[in-house]
Amino acid sequence: MSVWTSLVGQRPVIETLQTAVAGQGMSHAWLFTGPPGSGRSNTAVAFAAALQCEHGGLGPACPADCHDCRTALAGSHADVALIRTEKLTIGVKEVRDLVRRASLTPMGKRWQILIVEDADRLTEQACNALLKAIEEPTPRTVWMLCAPTVEDVLPTIRSRCRLVSLSTPTAADVAGFLQSLGCEAGRASYAARASQGHIGRAKALAFDDAVRDRRQDVVGLPARLTSLGACLAAAARLAEVAKAEADEITAVLDAKEKTDLDTAYGVVERGRRPREYAPALRDLETAQKTRAKRRQLDVVDRGLIDLVSVYRDAIALATGAPGELVNEDIRADVERIAQSSSAELNLRRIGWIFEAREQMLEFNVPVALALESMMVALRVPDPH
Repeated sequence: MSVWTSLVGQRPVIETLQTAVAGQGMSHAWLFTGPPGSGRSNTAVAFAAALQCEHGGLGPACPADCHDCRTALAGSHADVALIRTEKLTIGVKEVRDLVRRASLTPMGKRWQILIVEDADRLTEQACNALLKAIEEPTPRTVWMLCAPTVEDVLPTIRSRCRLVSLSTPTAADVAGFLQSLGCEAGRASYAARASQGHIGRAKALAFDDAVRDRRQDVVGLPARLTSLGACLAAAARLAEVAKAEADEITAVLDAKEKTDLDTAYGVVERGRRPREYAPALRDLETAQKTRAKRRQLDVVDRGLIDLVSVYRDAIALATGAPGELVNEDIRADVERIAQSSSAELNLRRIGWIFEAREQMLEFNVPVALALESMMVALRVPDPH
């Protein structure tokens, strides 16, 4: 066992990082890129643990259970800071806090490590603040940035980082990982295919029946888009399910944050609210609304990727592509879609899905409107 155990299908990356831990090719700034679910931030955290460990995070000298490994992996190491956001962007304030921390001498013997989980969400001001820190690093500071692609990071920043590119794990690798966690072989195989290499999604599909049922509902939509009414109903259903799931995720955290705020300002003990409480509550509610919107968009986005997988399977059947379908369990539906439309049309349908995705994520188009337009397009061919 080692700090690298949880990284699935990333052997070349692990070897590169182990070499750096050993002192060859070490850099003060790293950029981890890879498709969603490939484990960018998990890889950065594992690398941080190995750098802090006197044994490089490897068994048997260190079975990933020394104090440095354990606390780094758990997110409680004094010299490892991880910034992640529930908002749509990471602002300059958060980055300036990290930059101040980067200037401090590590409390331990080794490194001060700062991990930015969603570097693609940095605002322009945040990028400028980060750039200066990376350009003039302190001797024992290491920056680790995570983003889907190198193009998602400012050129002046990425040019100063050593690039580590993760790949999408194979279905076999993911299934093997799920079985090692105790998942039954058949369900592990299904979750590995359906997740399309996304490790977190695969675990959810393998061990949570509700997640699996929601996905089955989504991938069943294309076969039911037979009328305008069906299209509008499908859009409403997807939007409602996404909102309900997002609300379920955020409700507990929202309540805890409200309780913590009341405690901090002594609202319960004193039976009254001090003057400073109202603006603090307003800021909290604004942040919570932003987080809820981000969560809903994340859930919708996941549903759109599942829709894409259905049309991808239809194209694979039409063209005789080898290999299993992503949605092997609904092969009959996929065959009907393939028989009733051309591969070219299904490719255009995938394009329409990504257009809707861009409208919601980049241009702030209301979710319901974007989904209605998309669902109608999936039924009605583009006149051009």
